[in-house]
Amino acid sequence: MSRRGAVGRTLVVVLAIAMTPGIAVAPSAAADAPGPHRYPAAGTVELAFTPGDAVDNLIVAAIDRAQTEVLVHAYTFTHRKIAQALINARRRGVAVAVLADREQARAVPQNVLAQLAGGGVEVWLDGNFAAAHNKVIIIDAGLPRATTITGSYNFTLAAQRSNAENIVVLHDNEPVARAYRDNWRRLKGGAAPWSEDALK
Repeated sequence: MSRRGAVGRTLVVVLAIAMTPGIAVAPSAAADAPGPHRYPAAGTVELAFTPGDAVDNLIVAAIDRAQTEVLVHAYTFTHRKIAQALINARRRGVAVAVLADREQARAVPQNVLAQLAGGGVEVWLDGNFAAAHNKVIIIDAGLPRATTITGSYNFTLAAQRSNAENIVVLHDNEPVARAYRDNWRRLKGGAAPWSEDALK
């Protein structure tokens, strides 16, 4: 069977809900502790890879299922299909916001940030680091069916068509989604709102 464009090849791993106390700590304790955060396994983990899997379609489908909120960390964002899915979510009443790397926004004129802002999506530029290199989508972090998408995959056609990339989709794990949302909000606190002037 061909691997090209096949989301069906995506590996789904069902995680056990319970883990031993020595491995996992409560989310509240993890949030207060320095260093890495650990959470009980929950829900399912979905993996996809390029070349081969239609990662962009997998991302769009997850955005299309959003009920309340979609938060995006983007390094390079040029993929118009993913951008349109975010705009469509905003039009149906979902709160949508993108936090993007400011230097990449300057360096890649074909980025979709202006398109997103024009479609009602809240766009912020993070210029506080050598690279705001997160590639994350957080969906419905306050709900039990929360989804977190992360991995090496930039939201670009090159990532889909030309590069070797990966994503991990964490379904139905609200504590993990909330941790990513908290980090998004923390970084957004030092970011600048989108404008053409902000790129100068």
